[in-house]
Amino acid sequence: MLLPIYAYGQPVLKKVGEDIDKDYEGLSDLLTNMWETMYNADGVGLAAPQIGKAIRIFLVDTVQTMEEGEEDNGIKMAFINAHVVEESGTPWSYEEGCLSIPNIRGEVSRPEQVTIKWVDEEWNEHQQTFNGINARVIQHEYDHIEGKLFTEQLKPLKKKLIKRKLEAIKKGNVKAHYRMRFPK
Repeated sequence: MLLPIYAYGQPVLKKVGEDIDKDYEGLSDLLTNMWETMYNADGVGLAAPQIGKAIRIFLVDTVQTMEEGEEDNGIKMAFINAHVVEESGTPWSYEEGCLSIPNIRGEVSRPEQVTIKWVDEEWNEHQQTFNGINARVIQHEYDHIEGKLFTEQLKPLKKKLIKRKLEAIKKGNVKAHYRMRFPK
């Protein structure tokens, strides 16, 4: 089932997500619906706050961003109860966007590596270090479960330039090819 994506200005996007237990009601359906929603919106990641739930779940699929023959360098994973252990390496800039903030992109600097621990859909524990674009997408989605948006990391001039566009999104004055839920 396609879920509406919560737009910039929705309070849930600023909440720190809570860990869940393996008996979380409807978890399997929630994950299925999140994958379907993410792909429908042409996303490479989606976090639970973006669909209105202040819990520590996010999805990442960077396989689709890899060039032909390089698909094995991408990841397709669900991260449940994720917690960053360490970020390291030289920060690098890359233009990011967000399904909750359509039609706005900006350069964000992030460390090149992230070590994260999480549980998967079968409740197996993992800890792994990711690099490059995989690390970047994980860090972007992780920010969502920490109540942070990529726009908060933009340079002051860029923040000033997008201020009106962000206000328009809050009011529902934005076009997206997927269903969105705007603040009341």
